[in-house]
Amino acid sequence: MKTIKYAVTAIVLSTLSFGAFAAQSVTATQAESLNKIGVVSANGATTLDGLEARLAAKAQAAGASSYSITSAAGNNKLSGTAIIYK
Repeated sequence: MKTIKYAVTAIVLSTLSFGAFAAQSVTATQAESLNKIGVVSANGATTLDGLEARLAAKAQAAGASSYSITSAAGNNKLSGTAIIYK
């Protein structure tokens, strides 16, 4: 039983620490003090939340600590871009 408790605790702690390194959305004002490292784009999302999640995942994969969404467009399938910062 102790082994299961330790395994669950380890999983929870590793999940929390992974979330701490996720790229964060910032405003244009906050971005002024950051270093721009590039641009990411995503498409095929059906909701704005889904589009933001895709852009955040791409920003994190590119090594960014934060991102600022610059465009979003579409009807049934959304696409968008974001500037990424470190």
